[in-house]
Amino acid sequence: MLAVGIYLMLERSLTRVVLGIILLSNGVNLLLLQTGGRAGRAPLVQDGIDAQEYFDPLPQALLLTAIVIAFALVAFMLALIYRSWVLARQDEVTDDEEDRRVAQAVGAYDPEEDAEVDTETSEFSDPSPDSASDLPPVISPAEHFRGHNDEPEEDR
Repeated sequence: MLAVGIYLMLERSLTRVVLGIILLSNGVNLLLLQTGGRAGRAPLVQDGIDAQEYFDPLPQALLLTAIVIAFALVAFMLALIYRSWVLARQDEVTDDEEDRRVAQAVGAYDPEEDAEVDTETSEFSDPSPDSASDLPPVISPAEHFRGHNDEPEEDR
């Protein structure tokens, strides 16, 4: 799970990055769960019970913390994906021209590694001009709700 999560996080598509974060966080959660060792008694102190018979509560606390952090990170990434889709109709991270210019000025530009990357074709790309006429027009949420609650003049 960790290897697949890291592999997906190295992709340019933000959707794949989110899936990688989810897999990576689940792999870390399993790792934290395994650090607790074998199952034991609840960590409530009772007379006559040896300390080795109790289950260690620290991995459980770390696991709950990791779940909350992963949830927050996934929610943030989903917000970024949504915003990227609303603004550019794509979820792919593009190259930054300013970064390339600075790399060339400093002398750190490597033509093999820093060359322009071809855009991948995916279901998230803009439709072709032929199929654009089949799609309904894009309406902003403000325009959608502006006319939604208005009553006809006759009903007033």
